[in-house]
Amino acid sequence: MSTSLAIAAVTIALRNLLFKEVNAEPGLAGTLVSTQPPDRARVTNNTGNLINIFLYQTVPNAAWRNMDLQGVVKPGETGQPPLALNLHYLITAYTDNDDEKSHRLLGKAMSTFHDHPVLDSVEIKDALADSLLQDQVERVRVVPESVSIEDISKLWATFSAPYRISAAYQASVVLIESTRAVKAPLPVLKRGPADQGAIALASPSPTLTGVRPPAPQPGAQPGDILSIIGQNLDSDGLTVRLTNPYLVAPIELLPAPGGTAEAISVKIPDAADDPLSPSKWAAGMYTAAGVVHKAGLPSWTTNEIPFALSPRLVGISPGTAPRDISGNVALTLTCIPQIRPGQRVALLIGDRQIAVTTIPAPAGPTAPTVLAVTVPDAVPGTYVLRLRVDGADSLPIIRTGTPPTLAFDPNQEVIII
Repeated sequence: MSTSLAIAAVTIALRNLLFKEVNAEPGLAGTLVSTQPPDRARVTNNTGNLINIFLYQTVPNAAWRNMDLQGVVKPGETGQPPLALNLHYLITAYTDNDDEKSHRLLGKAMSTFHDHPVLDSVEIKDALADSLLQDQVERVRVVPESVSIEDISKLWATFSAPYRISAAYQASVVLIESTRAVKAPLPVLKRGPADQGAIALASPSPTLTGVRPPAPQPGAQPGDILSIIGQNLDSDGLTVRLTNPYLVAPIELLPAPGGTAEAISVKIPDAADDPLSPSKWAAGMYTAAGVVHKAGLPSWTTNEIPFALSPRLVGISPGTAPRDISGNVALTLTCIPQIRPGQRVALLIGDRQIAVTTIPAPAGPTAPTVLAVTVPDAVPGTYVLRLRVDGADSLPIIRTGTPPTLAFDPNQEVIII
């Protein structure tokens, strides 16, 4: 298959074809054929008959863009599709102050391409054998193009050259083989255990349509009940798999009793349920998926639904924070789950966002993360604090009163003096 020299091979083959056919025409012997830009064509060959063939554009070929090469990539193998290109040329004729003769030259060039619409392998090999374009499956075809006066005027204006009547042609397709290796797996010797083939089940598979934290929270927190909405969720052996990039491995939870085909629930454990939960979990964005485990069958997974696991601020010190001589305030924040190295953390105080760049290591697997944050240019007042970890915010809202209403948690506030 062709190499990166294929573009040059097509240009040289077209030039050679024009030179041969035009010079065989009585009265046109001695005509030169060049491949210069329009502003350089007459500078390089400033006298005599001249036909210039200029490659002004290369465009990906849509039909071959994602097709594998026949004989190179076989069924079951993975390879990079070839670079498939259409080449666009501008043909211009020049003579010594004789437009009638230049029209004759242009007509001969167009007639040549009309009678010779396909470049054969011999012509391409004679032009540039190292391109290997002569071996490609698809032949290179040369067809005329209709270019509007506006577009061709812009093209000539780009080169600041006096306009001359020209003809546009497209040469396609040129397939340049990728240099990336093809992955060719070994043949399959058996399909499944004991060559029993694919496993088919008649029962419908579970499907998830939503994950809902406790209302009206935008995200769940350790200790919350997470509602999983979907279809066919009463399947035997169903667990809920929660995945986060900072977890060593996904966490699978058993649904709580009382679930239905449309809704099940799982509890995200906190320290009361599992003392190691601060180090087992990470705040941020998760995906939830159902996993079906059946005896004698391979496990299979449903679709995934995203949700946020919010960090929880379990301590703010001091509750009343004095400013230093520069107007800054030093705060100590304690949060669970533990913040992992590489996570993006910010403190939201009022309407300000302050990046937290230093994440200290926790004291142990059961300990929270303790952050030291400096609030610059603090203004006295009472502020609600939120901690944002990888886009998930801590929840400073509580329900209070009868009937219950929403209010800011006083334990999530700081007074700056």
